[in-house]
Formats: sequence, C-alpha cells, structure tokens
Amino acid sequence: MIHSFTIQSRQRDEMLEITDRIERLIRDSGIRQGLAVVYCPHTTAGITINENADPDVKHDVLLRLDEVYPWNHPGYRHIEGNTASHLKAMTVGSSQTVIIDQGKLLLGRWQGIYFCDFDGPRSRTCYVKLMPDQG
Repeated sequence: MIHSFTIQSRQRDEMLEITDRIERLIRDSGIRQGLAVVYCPHTTAGITINENADPDVKHDVLLRLDEVYPWNHPGYRHIEGNTASHLKAMTVGSSQTVIIDQGKLLLGRWQGIYFCDFDGPRSRTCYVKLMPDQG
C-alpha cells in the first residue's frame, strides 16, 4: 500500500514531525507486523528520525546545518540560489524505514519521524509505503 499526504512548511528551514500521520496510516491499514518506508520526492527536503521530546534539538540541528551549508556561500553557482538546500537534503537523506510491531512504529522512547524542508515555505508531498509481513 502506498499512501501520500501534503505538508505545508512555514519557514525556509523547518523540521515537521510526521510520526502521528504515519501511525494513523498504520492503524487504518490494520497492519500488525511489517515495515513502513517514508519517502520524500523532493531534492531540497528530506526525512529523518530524531528526538521529539525537546524542541531545542530541532533548533540545534537546523543551526548546525546552516553553519555547515550557509545560504550565501560565494562559491555556489546554482542559478536558483538554493544550493544549501540541496546539500542539506543530501545530508539528511530522502527516506527512512521503520519496523511496524504490534500495529505501531518501533521507535525509541524519544524518537519521532520528521519531514525536513530546507527550501520553504512550500507545499510538499510525502509518500509512505506500508508492507505487511508475509506469512
């Protein structure tokens, strides 16, 4: 089963937690055991798993990514002016695979799944493939 949903970012760099949306898809599917693949089809956005308890973690991650990949680096040539967004997306990655166990995502106590937009504000699409165990 492939599902999709739209995400609206409000800032240039933003980490939006999507864990609840994915858990709702799993619950509605009835899958008890299997895998969930969360995928971002955008070259300036990505998917990551990280802490969801302290909002300062998101701030710190975005701060450091800006330090490593500054927006205004004088050597960038990309005409659209969003080279930093592409580099951040490559660093974060475009997908995550999470085990489904007893109808729930098998995440650590403080973990959440995040859609990371590095070229917002924009309307984005996220895909989720749910794969039940066979047998």
